[in-house]
Amino acid sequence: MHPTRSIPIARTAAVAAAGLLLTGCAGAGATGSGGDTVRLTVAIVSNPQMQDAISLQDRFREENPGIEVDFVSLPENEARAKITTSVATGGGEFDAVMISNYETRQWAEFGWLENLQPYIDASEGYDDEDFIPSIREDLSHEGDMYSVPFYGESSFLAYREDLFEEAGVEMPENPTWEEVAGLAAELDGVEPGVSGICMRGLAGWGEMLSPFNSMLNTFGGRWYDRGWNAELDSPEFRRTADFYVDLVREHGQPGAANSGFGDCLNRYAQGRAAMFYDSTSMVSTIEDDSAGNVAGLNGYAPAPVAETDYGGWLYTWSLGIPATSEHKEEAWRFLEWMTDKDYIRLVADEYGWQRVPPGNRLSTFDEPGYQEAAGAYAGPMLQGIEQADPADPGTRPVPYQGIGFLAIPEFQDLGTRVSQQLSAAIAGQVTVGEALAQSQRYAQDVGDTYKEDER
Repeated sequence: MHPTRSIPIARTAAVAAAGLLLTGCAGAGATGSGGDTVRLTVAIVSNPQMQDAISLQDRFREENPGIEVDFVSLPENEARAKITTSVATGGGEFDAVMISNYETRQWAEFGWLENLQPYIDASEGYDDEDFIPSIREDLSHEGDMYSVPFYGESSFLAYREDLFEEAGVEMPENPTWEEVAGLAAELDGVEPGVSGICMRGLAGWGEMLSPFNSMLNTFGGRWYDRGWNAELDSPEFRRTADFYVDLVREHGQPGAANSGFGDCLNRYAQGRAAMFYDSTSMVSTIEDDSAGNVAGLNGYAPAPVAETDYGGWLYTWSLGIPATSEHKEEAWRFLEWMTDKDYIRLVADEYGWQRVPPGNRLSTFDEPGYQEAAGAYAGPMLQGIEQADPADPGTRPVPYQGIGFLAIPEFQDLGTRVSQQLSAAIAGQVTVGEALAQSQRYAQDVGDTYKEDER
C-alpha cells in the first residue's frame, strides 16, 4: 500500500500546478491586522452548510472580539484548485482552508499543514474523541489530527416515496444498481419535468468521479492492479462506464454533463427528480422546507451495490490551518468555533435540526431534536460512514487507498482528466470506448512513475 508514501515536494507541487493550469489563479486578500483587530482569510466551498456558517459570523465576533473573518467562497472545483495551488506553493493567502480527507494526510506529511492536536488538547470541552472514528482516523497523521471535520458523509439513495406510490413501484431494502436502473426507467416522466434519477455528470475529480468510483468499486473495477498497471480499459471498468453513462443519458436530468452536486441537489429539492444518489449531506437541504418542496416526502436506501455488500463512500469537508499562516492561534479559535458541539446546537436553534452539519460528531445522533428531525435518514447515514473502508474499497486488492477518490497526489490532475472524458461521453461528444482509451493512457503515465519508485 502506498497511500502516504513520501513523495518529493517538487513532484507534488507540479501536480498542484497542473490544477492551476486547468482553472487559472485569481488573487486573494492578504491576511493582516489593522490596529488591534486580526483579519483571517478563510477559503471555503460554497455548499449550503458553509453558507450557514457565513450567516452566523456575528456570533463568532461576539465570542471572539478582535477577530474578523473574510471568506473566499467558491464552487467545489474552483475551491479545490485555488486552495491546492496556494498551500502547495506556500502562497500564504489563507489562514484556514476547507479541505478533505483526500488532502489532509498527504499535506500533513509534506509539512504544509499545522498540527492541530496541541490546540485540540488545550481546548477544554472540545472533545475530539466525539468525532466518528472513521472520520477522525482519516483526518489524522501519525495519530494527530491535522484538520477537523465540519461535516462527514457517506453516500445513499434518496427517493420520492409519493412518486414511487404513484408509479406503483417499491424500493428494495438493499437495492442493486440494476434494480435502480429499472426503477429509473419506470419513474422517468412519472410527472411532467421529473427525471427518473439525478446523478453528477460534471467533470471534476471531486465531482462526477465520487459517485462513479463508488459504483466502480462495487462493480469489481479498479484503477490499478497491485503492480500499478492501469485497468481503465478492463472489462469491469468498461462495464461501469457504460452503465453510468447509459443511466444518466437515458433516465437522468437534462444537461447532465453540466450537473454537479449543487445542481442535482437543487433539482431534487425542487421536485424534478424521483431519485438522487449522492452524499448523505444532501439531507440538510432536501429536508429543509425553506430550500425546496420535498421535505417529508423522502425515503432513504443504502448505496446501491453490484458485487459487494456495501457501496458507499467516505468523505469529509474539514478545516485546516496552512503552515504559512501568521495567525495560527486566531485561526484555531475559528476552527474550534465552527466544529464544536455548540456550533451544531447554534445551527439547530437558528435554522432547525435538519440544517445542522451532519455526520461529524457521534453526539449529534444522540440529540433528541436531531433524532426527531432525522429519523428517516440518521441510521443509514451513520451506518454508511462507519462501514466505509478506504483501505479495502472493492472486490480485488489495490495499491492505493480511497473510495470516491485515490489517495495519491496525482489524482487531482488524473481524476480531472478522466472525468472530462467521461463527461464528454455523457454529452455524446465521444464514445465510452474512446473516453476510456484516452483515460487509460493518462492513468498508465501515472502508474509508470510508481513502478519507477519501486525499482
